[in-house]
Amino acid sequence: MSEPQSPASAYDMTHGEDLPEKRTLAVMVDNEPGVLARVVGLFSARGYNIESLTVAEVDRSRHRSRITIVTNGTAHTLEQIESQLLRLVPVDKVVDITKSRRGLERELALVKVAGKGADRVEALRIAEIFRASVIDTTSESFVFEITGASEKIDQFLELMVPLGLVEVSRTGVLSIKRGKEAG
Repeated sequence: MSEPQSPASAYDMTHGEDLPEKRTLAVMVDNEPGVLARVVGLFSARGYNIESLTVAEVDRSRHRSRITIVTNGTAHTLEQIESQLLRLVPVDKVVDITKSRRGLERELALVKVAGKGADRVEALRIAEIFRASVIDTTSESFVFEITGASEKIDQFLELMVPLGLVEVSRTGVLSIKRGKEAG
């Protein structure tokens, strides 16, 4: 005979069977020295992982930058990350692009593939299918430029491994919301 379960406490801090999920956050910040270090320090101090990080000034007249962070965690952890980011003084706004139906995410990669003969022809055929551009070529190698969702780039790289993948350089995820309003 099993023991009766006590009702859940209002103070219960466990969050059941929350599964980790990946999120893309667009963080608008004042463009001043040390801001990036403060944002990254928040993640580091609390043991949160950053999978991708891109930063650029987006409004010179107002000295504003956009930090795009791809991270993961349970729903509760991700809420905590967003809340703690908003508490940082130079942070003006945090937008969860992943949750938005209007969110767009893209990444750019440069991919070097070395090969000869049939492998070289196959690399060009796959690049055409994935709409990757050849931006450099020698008699023994190609450098492809590919943009798209991170998953698309991952698939392209997987197909290039047996054909002579040599090197990869990725930008990290960039994001924006569709429509006329700023995200």
